[in-house]
Amino acid sequence: MGEKTGQCLCGAVKFRATPKSGDVGVCHCGMCQRWSGGVFMAVSCGDRVEIEDETHLGVYVSSEWGDRCFCDVCGSTLFWRMRDGTNVAVAAPAFDDMADLTFTEEIFIDEKPMMYAFVNETIKRTGAEMRAQLEAHLKKENAS
Repeated sequence: MGEKTGQCLCGAVKFRATPKSGDVGVCHCGMCQRWSGGVFMAVSCGDRVEIEDETHLGVYVSSEWGDRCFCDVCGSTLFWRMRDGTNVAVAAPAFDDMADLTFTEEIFIDEKPMMYAFVNETIKRTGAEMRAQLEAHLKKENAS
């Protein structure tokens, strides 16, 4: 998958990113529900995200391992990123072209509200599974 461009709703924050694949994951955790107003649909881009001008990039430190980034002008949800810089999950709707993206995974499935369900067949991971994966990643990074 090649480089993609994207931006917030008002255009104050523009970026270029190279997705690791065309897979879109959805996060159902309580923080993502409040932050995005629903589910956070994201594409993993590793460390391959370049922001044109960070003047209007708002950053909220939401946990010991992650930051939530948004436009401080229009409020658009843009990125969730590992604080160590190893992975940025870009909000799929922020890309200018989503035609080659496929919804494949749901995380924090145990926090998903009962009021909705997706019809796609997806990989489903619980919050405990995701926390264990993040903790293992941090231990590996700290050992390096």
